[in-house]
Amino acid sequence: MENNKQSTQCCPKFNPELWDNKIITWNNKKFIKDKVFTLFHMPINFGSVMKRITEKVEKNKVNIPGYLCLSDHTSKWNMDVYLAVDKEVPDAENITLNGKYLSKVYEGNFKDTGKWSEDFKNFAKEKGFNIKKWYMWYTTCPKCAKKYGKNYVAIIAQIG
Repeated sequence: MENNKQSTQCCPKFNPELWDNKIITWNNKKFIKDKVFTLFHMPINFGSVMKRITEKVEKNKVNIPGYLCLSDHTSKWNMDVYLAVDKEVPDAENITLNGKYLSKVYEGNFKDTGKWSEDFKNFAKEKGFNIKKWYMWYTTCPKCAKKYGKNYVAIIAQIG
């Protein structure tokens, strides 16, 4: 029994059709926020931060709708993460997001993030949107991406 538990994956399988080339409207969409230390944009303590915030969620019996976790690379040294929740979480930084968001899904190696970002800028411009703020959604951990055979990343941007 223990071996089966260890072989299950931590990330649900991602369905790109739900997020590719979509406009989403969020009204008071709830998230909890935390910070990840990065070294030249490479996350150093991502796993421990995710463990810390998911423990808060589990302790308080809070759901994570769609397992949505947005990343905001604020500098070479920091990345803010926003974990979607269905209600406020005690002892966490609770925030809400509002507005219209454009999303597009990419698949491949993280080294292509720069290409994806340029493509997304052009994609938004072609659609007539100005990007106010954008986030990356790394939809699965590396182990689950390997298991599923796909490494999907969604770019989700607030548009105006």
